[in-house]
Amino acid sequence: MIRVIMAEWRKLRRPTLFLGTLGAALFFTALTSTFLYLMIDSERGNSDRGRQVSREVLELAGGSVFGFASVGGLLGVIALCVFAAQTAQEYTYGTLRNLLVRQPGRLRILAGKLIAMKLFALVLVIISAIVSIGISVALSGRAKVATDLWFTASGFHAIGQTMLNVSISVIYFGIVGMVLGLLFRSPISAISIGVLWLLIIENLIGAVKPVTLDWMPGNQLSVIAQGGSSDVSYLHALILGTLYVFVGSIVAATLFSRRDVAN
Repeated sequence: MIRVIMAEWRKLRRPTLFLGTLGAALFFTALTSTFLYLMIDSERGNSDRGRQVSREVLELAGGSVFGFASVGGLLGVIALCVFAAQTAQEYTYGTLRNLLVRQPGRLRILAGKLIAMKLFALVLVIISAIVSIGISVALSGRAKVATDLWFTASGFHAIGQTMLNVSISVIYFGIVGMVLGLLFRSPISAISIGVLWLLIIENLIGAVKPVTLDWMPGNQLSVIAQGGSSDVSYLHALILGTLYVFVGSIVAATLFSRRDVAN
């Protein structure tokens, strides 16, 4: 198991993959956190879907990580792409057969790869959190947002809780990507279908019938990162999101353990 984890981590820490993924994560993190403060007085809103986040909300104990929580869904999409690509390319390049020669236990290989990718996702979350909080502190003065409560006991509790929620959300998104990679066995197919569903299809269905968003998998995982929303409670999103991920994981693991390794 340890060898599988180390072998997968060696691939994940390649500069082209690690720095490219980190750059994308930090770009969306910085963009979201910056707009939250620079457009605080804009009539068009300063958050997702034109929502207005007031100074009073940002001055609460959890104000320092409000932007970080908002970008959790996008970080999840990035994780989905990485997990899907790293899983499916084993079929594309034909390296899975070689792995099975060294480690015949298929589920051990799957578990080892998942642990390594979870660690990779957690590194992205931690770095993104640091950058988001730093931007929030730097721009709070310009936006005339008081930060007195940010670094109190309640503030640190809010930071820890938000990091936990975002970590759960990002890892769940990643597992969905891994499931898609195992199902389609092609990086392009897995990523395109996952992104298409999360960013386009769910939003289109939600625009036609908003109540459906209460049950859409992508929306549940994004709500987990935010700690709940006005439409979907945190507990509802956590239970339903966990159920989606659990069922998908069982199906994918069953197929992986029984299906031929050829693409």
